[in-house]
Amino acid sequence: MKLALLSVLAAAAIGAHAHFTLQYIWDNGVDQGQNNFLRVPPNNNPVTDVTSKDLTCNVNGLSGANVQTLSIPAGTNITFEWHQHAQRTGEDAISGGHKGAVQVYVAKAPSTAASFDGQGTVWTKIYSSGLLNAQSQQWATDVVNSNGGKHSVVLPSSLPAGEYLLRAEIIALHVAQSYPGAQFYIGCAQVKITGGGSANPPKIALPGAYKSSDPGITVNIYNNLQSYTAPGGAVWSG
Repeated sequence: MKLALLSVLAAAAIGAHAHFTLQYIWDNGVDQGQNNFLRVPPNNNPVTDVTSKDLTCNVNGLSGANVQTLSIPAGTNITFEWHQHAQRTGEDAISGGHKGAVQVYVAKAPSTAASFDGQGTVWTKIYSSGLLNAQSQQWATDVVNSNGGKHSVVLPSSLPAGEYLLRAEIIALHVAQSYPGAQFYIGCAQVKITGGGSANPPKIALPGAYKSSDPGITVNIYNNLQSYTAPGGAVWSG
């Protein structure tokens, strides 16, 4: 118990000033530049209230009126890149103490991505990674950090053509033993998908689908955790 408590306190100390934001997206391996096509929040603080509209696309993220929309073909490989500050070198992309899950959602806009607030039952999960090795306690965030802040997902080619929000999310669980404690780091990109198919994937609401009592949100990751169930349900593969 004492060791677990020390681990918690150490992680909290490490993570106290190690917040981060989504700063780049890559289109099929091509870097699109810092903060381009992204709804940029005012700071690098996390969202902790799962009932807040900030859970959708972070603080001030309900409109992308001043954000350009990237045109991409269906089936594109999108890479998301996160950093603590406006620098790619000289520090970890995200703090090693921020253990947790990495998820990606998409939501089709009724008209333009720039005018879409992402409210309602509109989000489809297309990627989720959590506890990768219970013995070593390796998490998806460890892989992101070792990869320079990057993680990738292939957008299902069956998604219908149109404009979308892409929502990347890192859930840091280092102080998630009680609620509010889990830290949600969220970034939304605006894209226009060309080509595509006619799929009608399952959808959830964000906020709405996440509950404070979810085992993937309120959890003690330092208590010999053997498995992890991320919030938001199953991944849709297309």
